[in-house]
Amino acid sequence: MASHEQYYVPAQSKWPIIATLGLLITVFGVGTWFNDLKAERADSNGPLIFFVGALFLAYMLFGWFGTVIKESRSGLYSAQMDLSFRWGMSWFIFSEVMFFAAFFGVLFYVRNFAGPWLGGEGDKGVANMLWPGFEFTWPLLNNPDSKLFPPPSDIINPWQLPLLNTVLLVTSSFTLTFAHHALRKNQRKPLKLWLALTIVLGAAFLTFQAEEYVHAYTELGLTLGSGIYGATFFMLTGFHGAHVTLGALMLTIMLIRILRGHFSPDHHFGFEAAAWYWHFVDVVWIGLFTFVYVL
Repeated sequence: MASHEQYYVPAQSKWPIIATLGLLITVFGVGTWFNDLKAERADSNGPLIFFVGALFLAYMLFGWFGTVIKESRSGLYSAQMDLSFRWGMSWFIFSEVMFFAAFFGVLFYVRNFAGPWLGGEGDKGVANMLWPGFEFTWPLLNNPDSKLFPPPSDIINPWQLPLLNTVLLVTSSFTLTFAHHALRKNQRKPLKLWLALTIVLGAAFLTFQAEEYVHAYTELGLTLGSGIYGATFFMLTGFHGAHVTLGALMLTIMLIRILRGHFSPDHHFGFEAAAWYWHFVDVVWIGLFTFVYVL
């Protein structure tokens, strides 16, 4: 077993390089895909490039995390190393908080400053000369330039699918907490059941969000191109959905490890890290439901 004096230093690794290449290819693929959609190119290579980048990232995640799991199971990590992992995960979640804070900040700025200014309100209301007669309301269903940015016909009803998804995600936080308590008591059967239920609730959330997106695009005309309301709506909910997907993948890996007999009541930071991330995603959704759907 490693001690504080024997702090484990891993050998040189290929995984950071593969991760960098994967991120580069993935982002380039997304950018190409979106630009070609705007240009209405039917023969875009964007989806293929994105898929190749995603394969690089999947290979990196399974390989790198697998290496960490093997090192942990071999007893190479000391208490100091465990503390390093905890600090690393804490800073990662803090960076995610700042990521969403930026988008919430955009929403606040548009609703309380830029929008009212274009409508003739406030100390910069002279901006109304850009679109005379424009009246600002939120949700914005009357864009200043309706020809360039066709507004949606209506908004998503918050008391239908969004409310259902809120119930599902909040419930999943409770089931995950029950699983954590079961792990601390070394109750393996309740641990597996509660964790599996958490994953099912997360999958149900993603299914209903996909249904909501189809409804928005096909029936309401609410798209990324329908002005600032559509852009902020899909940026916030879309990135959140991506985080739910990642969180569900993390919990699934935790379940596989638990089924293989990993973790003990005293040593289970991998599980805790995934739980921290899932609870963070839940808190973000409550903010989204409040400020994007309801208010």
